[in-house]
This record gives sequence, structure tokens and C-alpha cells, in this order.
Amino acid sequence: MMQYVYEVLENVAKKRYKEDKVKILQENDHWALRDILLGSFSDKIEWNIPDGDPPFTPNNPESPPSNLKKRNTEFKYFVKGGPGDKMPAYKREQIFIGLIEAIHPEDAKLVIDMINKRKPSGISRPIIEEAFPGLLD
Repeated sequence: MMQYVYEVLENVAKKRYKEDKVKILQENDHWALRDILLGSFSDKIEWNIPDGDPPFTPNNPESPPSNLKKRNTEFKYFVKGGPGDKMPAYKREQIFIGLIEAIHPEDAKLVIDMINKRKPSGISRPIIEEAFPGLLD
């Protein structure tokens, strides 16, 4: 069973050694995880969403209607230079709120942290580069 992105990153944070952290990332590799890491660590990615924590109603953690692994493709609307630049700010922000309200609340926190360039704890650039070579280039 695939874990939520936040569960993978929590497991990484619990490990002490770099090799263990890399192994967990590689065993749970999927685009949503890579997107969160890339969006949080890459200096090349700028977000077109206002800084700070948006007002939203967190989803019920027991039964979210969607998950980040299905909805991460919506990130393209929030990147400066992406298709979201062509839409009004309120529409782009509406899509963002819809995304974070539809997924698990802990994954929603990861997305908000990513937009604000707050890096997940227990993980560093060298760990990501070893787990996913070329991702942060």
C-alpha cells in the first residue's frame, strides 16, 4: 500500500543515517513526492500564490476525497511562468484552496510549506540528490 507523502517524509525524518533516508525515498518514489521536494528545495521554481498560510477548511483525515498523488498535476497552475499565469489570481487561488481542502490535512500542510519554501524536516539537499539524481538541477 502506498503511503501518503507526509508519511514518507515523516519516516525519512525518523531515520538517523543518510543511507536509510535515501532508501525510504527511493522505495516510495512517485511524482507527488518528487514534486514536493522539487518545489520546496529548488531555487529555480517561483510560486504564483501569495506567501503565508491561506484560510482553508482542512479535510477529514479519515476519508479525504482525493490525495496528493492524484492532484499534484495541479501544481503547474501555481508556478510562475506556467499556465496559471494566464488566469486571474482569484481563479488560481481558488484552484489552490480546492486542492488543499481535498487532500489529507497533513499533505495539505506540505503543499502550503512548499509554496512558502519551508523545507520538510529531516531531509536535506544532498539526501534528495542521492535519492533522485538530477531532480534539483
